[in-house]
Amino acid sequence: MPSYTPPTKDMQFVLHDVLKVNEAKIPGYEDLEPDFTSAILEEAGKLTAEVVAPLNMVGDKEGCRLENGVVYTPKGFKEAFDQVREGGWTGLDMPEQYGGQGMPYVMGTAVGEYFSSANQAFTMYQGLTHGAASAILAHGTDQQKDTYLPKMVSCEWTGTMNLTEPHCGTDLGLMRTKAVPQADGSYKITGQKIFISSGEHDMADNIIHLVLAKIEGGPEGIKGVSLFIVPKFAVNEDGSLGERNGATVGSIEEKMGIHGNSTCVMNYDDATGYLLGEEHKGMRAMFTMMNEARLGVGMQGLAQAEVAYQNALEYAKDRLQGRAVTGAEAPDKPADPLIVHPDIRRSLMDQKSFAEGARAFILWGATMIDAAHRSEDKDADGLVSLLTPVIKGFLTDVGYDMTVKAQQVYGGHGYVEEWGMSQFTRDARIAMIYEGANGVQALDLVGRKLAQDGGKHVMAFFDLVKSFIKDNSGKDAEFDKAFMEPLKAASKDLQAAGMFFMQNGMKNPNHALAGSNDFMHMFGHVCLGLMWAKMGIAAKEALANGASDVAFYETKLNTGRYYMARQLPATALHLTRIQSGADTVMALDAANF
Repeated sequence: MPSYTPPTKDMQFVLHDVLKVNEAKIPGYEDLEPDFTSAILEEAGKLTAEVVAPLNMVGDKEGCRLENGVVYTPKGFKEAFDQVREGGWTGLDMPEQYGGQGMPYVMGTAVGEYFSSANQAFTMYQGLTHGAASAILAHGTDQQKDTYLPKMVSCEWTGTMNLTEPHCGTDLGLMRTKAVPQADGSYKITGQKIFISSGEHDMADNIIHLVLAKIEGGPEGIKGVSLFIVPKFAVNEDGSLGERNGATVGSIEEKMGIHGNSTCVMNYDDATGYLLGEEHKGMRAMFTMMNEARLGVGMQGLAQAEVAYQNALEYAKDRLQGRAVTGAEAPDKPADPLIVHPDIRRSLMDQKSFAEGARAFILWGATMIDAAHRSEDKDADGLVSLLTPVIKGFLTDVGYDMTVKAQQVYGGHGYVEEWGMSQFTRDARIAMIYEGANGVQALDLVGRKLAQDGGKHVMAFFDLVKSFIKDNSGKDAEFDKAFMEPLKAASKDLQAAGMFFMQNGMKNPNHALAGSNDFMHMFGHVCLGLMWAKMGIAAKEALANGASDVAFYETKLNTGRYYMARQLPATALHLTRIQSGADTVMALDAANF
């Protein structure tokens, strides 16, 4: 069975050495002392490693089952969920007013990585609830907040998001689910939704569905979509549960992965719902959940890459195969361990440098969300909005690739289920699809986010990188060559791609859209390059200040050098593809494919 060790030392390094969270001028961050964050991460680490992770393969093998309208989760899930609730982990960064602990979002993100690495399918039950609660917090009336949030924050009640229908996924304007106004101010919701994660299960007393539907007589298309709170059981005025609502599960989807999560077809038959936010403004309310969810999904790409890497590394150190080409490194054994071979090391370094860079990127993004929400920092809000499709799309694309690399380290054993490596690959695959497929993320980045607010936020990003390079160059020639020069070259590639879109995209939008996926990946590499340069500086400073763990910081520098030399140059390839335009992409008639 695979194992999982929460990377607490690395998490602390990013929080304190790199991001210096305790010094940030964000309300609540003054409490994030190293001892405080360490205590939280250590406790979360014990729970995820000892309770949640051992259920990962159980959930994969057993899956969920539907019997007489009731969905039963895999063995051990309910008991583990009780422990997670009792520890207050479900409301870590939710308001104290509703029973949460009021910590910054960055701490919820750090702990969230542990949970997702340990058991992605299990963690989705609380993750979806967090997103639904955030939407109610942002758009609900005081009565709605008081009615639903305390039980959702504690996960006594869980939550879902209902967008997709059998005939429409990305294009929600084609939605058919309807909402009929009632005399008492409620609505009757009728329609079918598919791919509803955590749609029905046996671990909570109630499930609060957030459902997109069209009010009869409203505008056509996406402008006519509204968002509704549709509880599984009606909630009485005293908070007790009443009658079962007309929200039932039709079936459980049979999926490639995340078997431990009950992904349901949900049928709404005159179900009673309550408008959340304004009429016909459902997408605005839903995107409160979607943007948070997209950062969380990007983190899932990292989380699966991390746990897969940990196990591949262990296997590479233990498995004896062949001899090192330069001579036996374990002459007392019949063969050398796999890790002596350069190609195995290349694969492991790809995985390690991605996971550590992605961790810094995710946590940096979380600090921007905190700045936007806690300090009302509009610049931080704009920058994280720009970077959200990069975080979601790039980190899940590459995170999936890294689980494949980890599986490959095992050779034939990676293809055999008893070793558990295929589960990481299968579970990681969904992250590229849900919460907006990655092709759509790339289109959003190029088609909307670059031009947002007159291009203000992408220019701010370029200025940030340029200022960082200027402020930190010229002090160490070797460091500049290894870190700063590659970052500068990659940033110039990204700017050149943006210029190509400006010069050619207006004349023919296909020139921009055909290069959108390459641009998203190029942007992701520049962000990880920036993170590695920051981590390199932090590691250098720690060593100069006499850090006791010299090996940790030297390893950090060597890993960063690898990323800058072997991964960051991918921006040149992406730029060449982008500048080739759309002609070759669009050349074939549909009949000729």
